[in-house]
Amino acid sequence: MQRILSAQLHAHIGESVRLAGWVHRRRLLKSVAFLILRDRAGLSQVVVTDPGVRAQIESAGEETAVEVTGKAVANAAAPAGVEVVEPLVRVLGAPAEPPPFDLFRPELGATLPTQLDHASLSLRHATRASALRLSAAAVAGFRSTLDALGFVEVHTPKIVASSTESGANVFAIDYFGRPAFLAQSPQFYKQMMVGVFERVYEVGPVFRAEPHETGRHLAQYTSLDAELGFVGDHRDVMAVLTEVIRGMVAATGLPAALPDEFPAVHFTEALRIAGGWRDPHSGPVDLAPADERAVGEWALREHGSDFVFVTGYPMAKRPFYTHPDPDRPGYTNGFDLLFRGVELVTGGQRLHRYEDYVAALAARGEPLAPYASYVEAFRHGMPPHGGFAIGLERFVARLTGAGNVREVTAFPRDRHRLTP
Repeated sequence: MQRILSAQLHAHIGESVRLAGWVHRRRLLKSVAFLILRDRAGLSQVVVTDPGVRAQIESAGEETAVEVTGKAVANAAAPAGVEVVEPLVRVLGAPAEPPPFDLFRPELGATLPTQLDHASLSLRHATRASALRLSAAAVAGFRSTLDALGFVEVHTPKIVASSTESGANVFAIDYFGRPAFLAQSPQFYKQMMVGVFERVYEVGPVFRAEPHETGRHLAQYTSLDAELGFVGDHRDVMAVLTEVIRGMVAATGLPAALPDEFPAVHFTEALRIAGGWRDPHSGPVDLAPADERAVGEWALREHGSDFVFVTGYPMAKRPFYTHPDPDRPGYTNGFDLLFRGVELVTGGQRLHRYEDYVAALAARGEPLAPYASYVEAFRHGMPPHGGFAIGLERFVARLTGAGNVREVTAFPRDRHRLTP
């Protein structure tokens, strides 16, 4: 008999069925026992009256993997209106040891550190598992949107010879006796691939050795990167990003305030909205978290949007490959996209001429040699281009209202956590 899932039971009423999953919960009453079985599709109720089968259920604790064969019958009180009666139960391994927290309760009662210490178990809980399903759906939306726009998925190295953005925030490794680093982003490679396919994207891990102790930062996270050629300026990149965000939100099925056009404000105007404007030559070169929240509240209040672009960040804040604003010295054709008051995306137009890269690196006091293989591409006809990077875990956290990105990450890595 072929195994079916709990969600398929309604199509087999009156038939013999075979289920397999985990013991989610047991209710041992005087004359009857109820086994709630969990599989990847949901829950099934199994009614046990036979004393021998009941003894099996009593000895097989919660989270034990079992197989159940029986008859599917209609019962409005059961999950999905169907239950399994006259069951035979086969334990598919040793009975599980009691978990350190109850997985059958609607909410996990354990603290987040305890959940993370026992991630292999806590991820079985519906709330934690659903967040990972949303992550998968968001990635599917990212891919499908860009595929429809003519992008090609690429896969680039995660061991690199030089840092992408800041030498102080990289993980150094020994690469067969030579110094190397874990990639902070696929930035250099996706730019080079614009010269091959014009439009490329990548889904992959990135690594940031930043000593943050916040609920929005990880040392390793999943970056959704895209880069496109033959752009007029950063606004073409923003237009593609807007479509991508729409596709990702739609794929998850969760609500978000998405107007026809996302509002956009220049960095200096964002500071004014947040009440923190000062002369950019002596004032801030980035938005503080409180500034981002204020701008996010303004976007929702004035434009009915959960998303808002902040453009024109100062050159001092952006990486050396960022294209300057030709009309406003000291500012860039770069942007951030805020989602409900938190930075979600960084992007912009890039430099595309070899001599501009030489000058930009010199202006930063950076030697050319470590970047030679990267800047070489710009000697051979690179078009005007730009791109963006979305932090997947941060997107899902904001979408679900999670207070900490670790709640929506399977096995988070931060300053203190290297296991499990």
